[in-house]
Amino acid sequence: MAARGVRLMPSRYPLVRAALRTSRFLCTATQQKSTSQNLEEDQSQNQNAQKTEPTPAEKTLVEDKVKLEEQLKDMTDKYKRALADTENLRQRSQKLVEEAKLYGIQGFCKDLLEVADILGKATESVPEEELRDENPHLKSLYEGLVMTEAQIQKVFKKHGLLKLNPVGAKFDPYEHEALFHAPVEGKEPGTIALVSKVGYKLHGRTLRPALVGVVKGP
Repeated sequence: MAARGVRLMPSRYPLVRAALRTSRFLCTATQQKSTSQNLEEDQSQNQNAQKTEPTPAEKTLVEDKVKLEEQLKDMTDKYKRALADTENLRQRSQKLVEEAKLYGIQGFCKDLLEVADILGKATESVPEEELRDENPHLKSLYEGLVMTEAQIQKVFKKHGLLKLNPVGAKFDPYEHEALFHAPVEGKEPGTIALVSKVGYKLHGRTLRPALVGVVKGP
């Protein structure tokens, strides 16, 4: 039995040696892994330190970027304002051109109004009882004056010039000029009872106000 015991002992040493080798191997692997983790942590910390503390070149680039962004914003604002000013100028110029087309004949029209007034007074001054066959020359002259006056009014209307004869209308200070105020029986106060001189409007703008007499309230 002792001999057997002596023979069995050598068979256990390889197991011990293998266990020792395995233990050493595991310790070495653990140390290497720990060392690798420490290295990775150190590298990560170094990278974080590098990120939190930019280099002078990076600081310069960041400052240049901020300056360029501010310049871009400023130039964009100036460009937009310039576009708005140009559009406003274009619209004003277009409006001035359109008004010049519409009201460029204003001075000429004012001069022609006097001619129309004379023709109107001439036709009004002829008594109706005189317009008989016994006075052919007067009748022909009167008819010619009426036709001339009608033709002038037709030309006026063609160019946007309209007559204002506001008898019975409400007084409008933008279109009428009051010569007097007087009470008139049967007329509403504030209305026009008499037109002394007709007015004219050119494309909706009062060229000459009508001279009128306004009904006065009690």
